[in-house]
Amino acid sequence: MEDEVDRLVAAWRRERPDLDVEPLEVLSRVSRLARHLDRARRLAFSEHSLEPWEFDVLTALRRAGAPYQLSPGQLLTQTLVTSGTMTNRIDRLAKKGLVERLPDPSDRRGVLVRLTDEGRDRADQSLSGLLDQERAILAELSTAQRAELARLLRQLTAPFDNIPG
Repeated sequence: MEDEVDRLVAAWRRERPDLDVEPLEVLSRVSRLARHLDRARRLAFSEHSLEPWEFDVLTALRRAGAPYQLSPGQLLTQTLVTSGTMTNRIDRLAKKGLVERLPDPSDRRGVLVRLTDEGRDRADQSLSGLLDQERAILAELSTAQRAELARLLRQLTAPFDNIPG
């Protein structure tokens, strides 16, 4: 079965036979898949009136376990955004009643961000919807193929995820 990347690679091989375009066979597919996944994520989240960034913050808090709270700094680490962006996101989620700010008992100047009951429900429901979408995307692969793909992708992403600082 041919895909768009096969056509792209064939065109580059015809037009630039002097170049080794083999990396495109993998990374162009990863890039295209990322776009398809983004669409699936947006669909799953929109069914629960969430934006992808809202899902990211809410599920970071949900994964923290009871009482479902983290410092803004911990949220920064998990969501890979700047502190200004995180402040804006917390403000917007608090306005919607999905999170609340609480004083940090271990730091008089600090705050903790806690998931509200509604925030937890929305995170749980949207996660279920996302998993349904992702299962459908992976349906063509066997269990062994999914495990092998996960292993190979981990090998590519781990160096980026483990860069100090």
